[in-house]
Amino acid sequence: MLLPQQVNDFCKPGRVRRITGGGGHSAVVTDGGSLFVCGLNKDGQLGLGHTEEVLYFTPCKSLLGCPIQQVACGWDFTIILTENGQVLSCGSNSFGQLGVPHGPRRCVVPQAIEVLREKVVSIAAGLRHALAATASGIVFQWGTGLASSGRRLCSGQTLPLFLTAKEPSRVTGLENSKAIRVAAGSHHSVSLTDAGKLYVWGNNRHGQLASQAAFLPVPQKIEAHCFRNEKVTAVWSGWTHLVAQTETGKVFTWGRADYGQLGRRLECHEGWTLGQQDSSLPCSGPQKSTPPSLHCLTGATEVSCGSEHNLAVTGA
Repeated sequence: MLLPQQVNDFCKPGRVRRITGGGGHSAVVTDGGSLFVCGLNKDGQLGLGHTEEVLYFTPCKSLLGCPIQQVACGWDFTIILTENGQVLSCGSNSFGQLGVPHGPRRCVVPQAIEVLREKVVSIAAGLRHALAATASGIVFQWGTGLASSGRRLCSGQTLPLFLTAKEPSRVTGLENSKAIRVAAGSHHSVSLTDAGKLYVWGNNRHGQLASQAAFLPVPQKIEAHCFRNEKVTAVWSGWTHLVAQTETGKVFTWGRADYGQLGRRLECHEGWTLGQQDSSLPCSGPQKSTPPSLHCLTGATEVSCGSEHNLAVTGA
């Protein structure tokens, strides 16, 4: 399919609220809270009760009457947030990414993650891990997708439980902040606080965590000067890069850049490499080393990240 095609079943003006995609599947939430899905389904990640591939957007009938607020699609699993703050999951559970440790290796219909008893306001899915932020600002993580690189890069250290848990485990190191939004890359996690601060942890191979460390086992705050001392109001993540927007509408990008996913020409290498000095890393040294904002995206009303590309809607 080389040209966009209109989906007539539900894409009437004003009906679509959210669109998201995973490793090979897509999901749409309408303004009425209905969930439509299509794509690869070998592990039941579409939540339709079977494992057949679906070529056309199809309503998730098991959730009829249960209005959906947000959907996060991982590589081969799906995390679903209802309007009443409950979290459901379906698809592969090979790495504990469904948050149901004693469940089957896959689930073909959405099931509730019972451990998350408090109302959830934001969810995110990485390659093989997931996140949730509750109404009180607590962040939970589950799925072992970050554990292997963590053990390799933090040899001799004991990883915190939330990196190895197969059910929601509270992320330590965020006790003095209130999370309002979470995001996830292939092997990293992000939390945005109500004070406009960004915390990151996980694999830093491409400098996406703005740190000299190869792996951050616990959350680390990105310094405010990285964003011209402005509060961050939104954050999005690709597989190995990050996009953030500040209170004045400025948009910043950092991390992996070899596919043009930062939307700008780099004056020097910004990623993490062994032996590199802090001053050459984005956001880790003097203010002159901070990444520039993308002027063409200032004031963008919508931003979305794929694995190695981005989309944005501006008022221009």
